[in-house]
Amino acid sequence: MASSLTSTTARSATDGPSKTVRPETKTPSGDAPGRDARLDNAKFILIALVVVGHAIEPLTDYGPASALYYWIYFFHMPAFIMISGYLSRSFDASSNRVEKLVLSLAVPYLIFWTIHQAIYTVDRGGLPDSLSVLKPTWTLWFLVALFLWRLSVPVWNRLRWPVAIAVVISLFAATADLGSTLSMGRVLSFLPFFVLGLSLRREHFAHLDRLWVRIASVGVMAATAVLAVPISEHLSRDWLFWRDSLTDRDIDPLLPSIGIRLAFMGIALAMTVAVLALTPKRRTWFTSLGAYTLFIYLGHSVVLIIFKASPWYDVLTGPVALAATIALGVGLTFLLCAPWVRACMKWAVEPQPTWFLRREDREVRSKRTPEREKGPDPAKTPSQG
Repeated sequence: MASSLTSTTARSATDGPSKTVRPETKTPSGDAPGRDARLDNAKFILIALVVVGHAIEPLTDYGPASALYYWIYFFHMPAFIMISGYLSRSFDASSNRVEKLVLSLAVPYLIFWTIHQAIYTVDRGGLPDSLSVLKPTWTLWFLVALFLWRLSVPVWNRLRWPVAIAVVISLFAATADLGSTLSMGRVLSFLPFFVLGLSLRREHFAHLDRLWVRIASVGVMAATAVLAVPISEHLSRDWLFWRDSLTDRDIDPLLPSIGIRLAFMGIALAMTVAVLALTPKRRTWFTSLGAYTLFIYLGHSVVLIIFKASPWYDVLTGPVALAATIALGVGLTFLLCAPWVRACMKWAVEPQPTWFLRREDREVRSKRTPEREKGPDPAKTPSQG
């Protein structure tokens, strides 16, 4: 779950790779002036939905839980991914940016992949069938996808119709069985939302403040909540994961499968716009928590893998189980934002380069100018499902 994960260091994206990176300064409140409060607010709301969605997954045999699960999955990852694309606009594939991309995504991926596999091994009483590091465990697919999407940014920035091309790639990729290696099914299926984020500019967000847009957004969220009830009863959850080939379904992979995939794209886009329009654009009590979504995304997966092996879901059922599990998910979200928890997780979520770089490389890195070292770095993860 995804995009838009970010580290504790405040960073912002410029309008394009040609922009000059300036030293980061602090406001009296301690926040970087380049941060967008609306995006930080949205990232925290979305990451809370990611945690709640993952927490209630075992309860989806209960009708209301199933409908809520479908409603969350309609849009939460597409919204994260679009924000991730927007915050990746200035990624230029320079050696410094690629190095930071590896440290912020690839290294945490390897650490948490090992943690996940260790828990699975203990739970199952033996090693899994595959120990390929190229097969992401549960939520880690998003880190792989964001890594690959970021590397492709310079290509998309040069295309004339990037979004249209990404949609075509996504649709054709859905007709092929891509397997689970590097989660290529999701990488290509969600690609249009990342590329759409790359194509956005700050002025586009001004349209979200119009009264009619906000009123329409309320209608969109309400209508999709109602729509989730029949869809949860008649459509497989595979449609929500954007993972498997359309050839694996019981219906024709071209028609109506392509039409259904386009419909889900449209729903996701409409709900993403609606969520952003309804998200406060001013600082709120949870704005600062939007900077810690990578801690939440990676941390909650470990907690819930262990939790799902507990008797919780066997003891509680019905509305009590749903209410208690939602409360658990929200509580876990706030817990993982706590300073002491972040301090304990920092070695894995934000590993220091001294762990991985050769001594001479570390010395070169330490001699870099403050402007290059402290400037906005959109290569860090922005928010994630």
